[in-house]
Amino acid sequence: MVLGSKKFNAQLKWVVRRPRRIDGVFDHQDSHGGGGTITNGDTQWMTAGSGLLHIEAPPESLVMSGGLFHGLQLWVNLPAKDKMMAPRYQDIRSGSVQLLTSPDGGALLRVIAGELDGHEGPGITHTPITMVHATLAPGAEITLPWREEFNGLAYVMAGRGSVGAERRPIRLGQTAVFGAGSSLTVRADEKQDSHTPDLEVVLLGGRPIREPMVHYGPFVMNTRDELQQAFEDFQKGRLGSVPAVHGMSAAGPQD
Repeated sequence: MVLGSKKFNAQLKWVVRRPRRIDGVFDHQDSHGGGGTITNGDTQWMTAGSGLLHIEAPPESLVMSGGLFHGLQLWVNLPAKDKMMAPRYQDIRSGSVQLLTSPDGGALLRVIAGELDGHEGPGITHTPITMVHATLAPGAEITLPWREEFNGLAYVMAGRGSVGAERRPIRLGQTAVFGAGSSLTVRADEKQDSHTPDLEVVLLGGRPIREPMVHYGPFVMNTRDELQQAFEDFQKGRLGSVPAVHGMSAAGPQD
């Protein structure tokens, strides 16, 4: 469960499919009326903007029955001019992402947001961003075109492989930050663990905002004065309240 307050950023989350089939279910509710339930391969994109409260948790049925859940949460900072925009919620289902495969069929790419070699993902961003979930079979390699003004990173969700022309090793839970260039290269090791037969990696990058940033807890702003104002808004209840849903409340899951 995540209980947030005034997050002046765009928060991106999606439930990902592990190799083979792993079920995952996640409920979201916020004080601006956004929310829903996501499952395998779905994405929730919450733009907090001028501020809201939100809560996420597995549904009560999953808590009672038990089960596996695999998810990833990212915070993407908004530029100063958009910090006070109205909050927005995007519900992106797995069937709406752009699916691409490598010529040899060794890699499956899911374009979640932004553009990759002319293929657009469904996620709406406020600064140029590209986000891709890639699955590489053992021994498969991809070299993707990447905008030179973008930064770039790779985060491994499962498996082992290497990145860059130098084939620097990377494995589960590790992040590689790419240097300047116009392409990203990722390769899956020939041998993978028995429980993770493929390399699962998130490729993410965007145009740097290059603005000052201050943060504390869930608050992300440009100046200390703005940060103090965010705390005051939260403490005085200006961000609204989260409706109870699926056994949840602002205090957390309920018995």
